Amino acid sequence: MATKYHVKRGDEVVVIAGSQKGKSGKVLEILPSKDRVRVEGIAMLKRHTKKSQENPNGAIVEREGSVHVSNLQKKAVFDASKKRAAKA
Repeated sequence: MATKYHVKRGDEVVVIAGSQKGKSGKVLEILPSKDRVRVEGIAMLKRHTKKSQENPNGAIVEREGSVHVSNLQKKAVFDASKKRAAKA
């Protein structure tokens, strides 16, 4: 049976813990085997690629890494909690 998460592909999320804390982006992919999520513009990694037809000299490609699902919160929920905290 598939695991159910509080975020899904296309959701706007905010990172609430870890080195990327405070950054936000859109969910690109969910990796259920590792309980991790790829978020647009978060945890960028550099990958060195071999020569190919696409990159005749090879290249250093930047792509998104993954963040654990427990470190994410939907942007709407995050914003609502900030408003509630400001009133108190």
